[in-house]
Formats: sequence, C-alpha cells, structure tokens
Amino acid sequence: MAPEYSKPDTAVGPSVARHRMMALAWPLILSNITVPLLGLVDTAVVGHLPDSRYLGGVTLGATLFSFLFWGFGFLRMGTTGLTAQAHGRGDVSAVLRLLGQSLLLALGIGLALIALHPWLIAIGLTLLDGSPAVTAEAEIYARIRMASAPAVLANYALIGWFLGRGYSKVTLVLMVINNTVNILLDLLFVVGLGMATDGVALASVIADYLTLATGLGLALWAWRDWRWPRVRGVLNDAVGYRRLLSVNGALFVRTLCLLFAFAFFHAQGASLGDTTLAANAVLLQFVLLASYGLDGFAHATESLVGQRIGAADEPGFKAVVRAATEWSMLMAGLASLVFLLIGDALIAVLTDLSAVRVMAGSYLIWVVAMPLLAAASYLLDGIFIGATKPRAMRDTMISALFLVYLPVWWLAQPLGNHGLWLAFIAFTVARSVLLGTVFTRAWRRGSWFTAEDRRARPA
Repeated sequence: MAPEYSKPDTAVGPSVARHRMMALAWPLILSNITVPLLGLVDTAVVGHLPDSRYLGGVTLGATLFSFLFWGFGFLRMGTTGLTAQAHGRGDVSAVLRLLGQSLLLALGIGLALIALHPWLIAIGLTLLDGSPAVTAEAEIYARIRMASAPAVLANYALIGWFLGRGYSKVTLVLMVINNTVNILLDLLFVVGLGMATDGVALASVIADYLTLATGLGLALWAWRDWRWPRVRGVLNDAVGYRRLLSVNGALFVRTLCLLFAFAFFHAQGASLGDTTLAANAVLLQFVLLASYGLDGFAHATESLVGQRIGAADEPGFKAVVRAATEWSMLMAGLASLVFLLIGDALIAVLTDLSAVRVMAGSYLIWVVAMPLLAAASYLLDGIFIGATKPRAMRDTMISALFLVYLPVWWLAQPLGNHGLWLAFIAFTVARSVLLGTVFTRAWRRGSWFTAEDRRARPA
C-alpha cells in the first residue's frame, strides 16, 4: 500500500500532463468532500443533547481551531513545492531531509501552541464573543482539542510531502481514516458514554494522532532503506532549514491576509443584521463547494509544476500549466452552471428560514460568478507554490487586500450587502490579476527556471 520511490520522468507532454492532472486531482477532490461530513456528524450528535449550549460550544470551539490551524497551512504548501522539486531532480536525500525537517518544524510549532494555549484560547473566544454558557463549553472543547496541535501540523507536513511526490491517493486515505475514526468516536463518546463537548474534542484528538501514526507508517514503509547519514542530514542541513523557513514564512503572511479577508467579510455581514449574516453564511457554502474542485486541481498543479521545475523540463512545465488551466476552467464553468440552474434549490436545502432564503436568493448572482472569477487565483496559487515563489503570493495578496478589498468596501458601503460582495469579488479578481501579471512576465522572459535549476537537471 505504501508508495515506493520511483525516478520521475525527464519530460512530460500535453496529453500526459492532462492525464496526470486528473489522476492527481480526483483523490484530492474526494478528500475535500469528506471534510463537511464530519461537521454534519458533530452537529447531529451534539445537536441532540438536551441543552443548546453544547452545540454552540462545539461550533464556537471548532471555528476557533479552523482559523488557528488554517493559519499554519503553509506547512503543507511549502513542503509540497520543495518536495516536488527535489523529487523532480531525483534527489532522494533531499526528499528525505524535507520530510524530517517539515515534521520537526510542525512538532516545534505544535508544542509552542500547547504552551501558549491559555492565552490563545482566551483571546480567540473573546473575539468570537459567544454567550457565557456557550463560551464555557467552547473552552472545555478548546483545552482538550489543543492537545492535537502537533499531530494536526505534522499531518499537514506529511500530506504535503506525499503530494509533492505525486501520491495524492495517500492524502485521500489519511483523510478517510481521520474522518471515519472521528465520526465513530463521536458516536461512542457522546451517544454511547454520555459525554458532551469533551467527547467531541477527545474524538478529534485521538483521530488526529491515529492519522499521524498511519502517515508515518506509510512513510517509513516507503523508505525502509533509510540510512543514518540521510537521517542525520535532517538536523545539520542549515541551508535546507533556511529555505524551508523562508518559503513557509512568506506563505504564513499570505495565509494571515486571507484569514483576515474572510473574518472581515463575516464581521461586516454581521453588522448588517442577523438575517444578512445568515444569508451570507449560506452563500459561502456555495463558495466552499466550488473550492473543493478548484483546490483539487490547484494542489495537483503544485505537485506537477514542482516536479517539472525540479527536472528542468520547460516544455513539460508549460504543458502542466496549460492542462491545469483547462481543467480548472472546466471545473469553474460547471460550478457556475450548477449554481445558476439549481442555486435556489440548494439554498432551500441549506435553510428552512424563509427570510434567509429570500435574502440569499437576492445575492445568488455573486456566487454564480464567483467560480469563474476565482478560478485563476486557485490555479496561480498552485503554480507559485509548486515553483516555491511564495514572496510573489504574499506581496500580491497584501496589495489586493489593502489596495482593492478594503477601499472598494469603503466606497461601496451605501450598497449594503451587495457592496460587501462586490468588495469580496474585487479582492478575488485583484489577486488573480496581480499574480497573473507576475506569472505572465516570468513566462515571457523564460525566467521560471534559474541557472541552478538547469544545472541540477537529472541525467
């Protein structure tokens, strides 16, 4: 079951690129789809407890950790790009070192989060501003859930490493194990043993560590010929650590900006009233649905672009970019068409509240347009992550946020919620235009490959 090491191809043509793009993307899309299933089970299990504070506490606590752990998603992205390039060069030692270094970095950050958890939880729950009863339950959830921080971050590193080597099916396996174990333990602890918020949190902690054990087992099985000189290199490779930290540092800033953009959207929606807030929450589920497919192809792009750059295969790089563009636009077009044709029916599935349905329907046009307008941003992120050029991602994200998103929101306030959606869409388009400009310039100059890349080309 565990993947063996195989030397990457030295050249990839257009038809091969299209095939590999889909072969890598579909397990990633399926693994993305498994994520909301866990949320549904958590809601259903806790929602049947006698007091609503339990459901509110789990919701509030889960929201806190979604933002906290998402902020460290750079551990997956940075590991994917660097590993893909090392794999493309056929540099087995570098591939091994990257796994060890990413895991050590994840462990260090995870332990730091545990050490800081009293302050992080207090600040986070204060910002989320729940009722005293709900906040008390959320604190119970958070104090238990924080124990899984090293496992969650290490799983990010493992998933990024496997993806960089082109094994997206392992990602699917790990996600299925995590969510299946989590769901079964939810039922055991809450329904079977009579636990409440603490049972849901404990289920997540156990599932995260079992997933980590599985991922490490697969990695060790794949590399059962490890030798001490290679393992020792994990600790004394200062240059490798500097590059890993440089890549991840820029991705961290970029992710914080993206988190702020979503948090700002939620906060401004809330200021427009409870019905508006609820309608926006429903419509953001459409954005989430579209992201499952677009993210799948973006992640596949990270792996294939990194491998082509590592192999110094410029025609293959261009073939991968074209294949990624074709698949991404097809997925975006299908998503927009589905939202256009059955958007009102989907809203009805998501809420029974007539006022929320009507309001969400009045803003539906924004999420119909979103996939087509956002597809380029997902695609370009995948290209730049695979090419390990995160500074361009960071700089264009900051520019889009402060030069487009916030000014457009300020000017469009008289339009109410339409103005808020306009600002959010403008932010998305600005990300695509700015990063696309950087990409196009590099494409025309042929500067995606450095002299070092060409010298390192595998024989």
